[in-house]
Amino acid sequence: MIITKTHKDLRDVLLEPKAPGVKDAYSIIPELEQSITILSPGKNGMEFNKTHGHFHKGQTVEIFNCLSGQGLMILQRNDEVGEAKEFKVITLHPGKQVAIPAGFGHGLVNIGRTFLVVSDNTSSSPQAQNYKTVKQKRGFAYYVVEKKGDVGFEPNPNYKVHPQITTE
Repeated sequence: MIITKTHKDLRDVLLEPKAPGVKDAYSIIPELEQSITILSPGKNGMEFNKTHGHFHKGQTVEIFNCLSGQGLMILQRNDEVGEAKEFKVITLHPGKQVAIPAGFGHGLVNIGRTFLVVSDNTSSSPQAQNYKTVKQKRGFAYYVVEKKGDVGFEPNPNYKVHPQITTE
């Protein structure tokens, strides 16, 4: 089974939900012990194509491996009232492995010109994932956008707090 998410599916978490975007944003191939996610290149308005992003229910630690392409892994930890407490950006390239600590939400962003392909060690079971937290704020604390030909970050106005961005 292949699950495809479209531009329309992402509108709830985009900076510019009515702007033109990537028709088929990404596909997930879920398996029992592992999933493969394939993100199309391109932009949704000025924002680089991304996954919806989610938090995990429970204390799951997820391991991602970048198989192909160039991208970013966005990690965010919220406080008890849903405001961003910590915001990390990890650069992805083939061979890069990223562990998502328990309690962090995460999403993928394709900043390259080709497909971004990653594997992870958990199934894509909707019962294990919390999309509501990200949807309520229309995304994470920052949007990843193109600014003067470079990768930039635009604060999400639905957050009162925008923590310092740490990079890896």
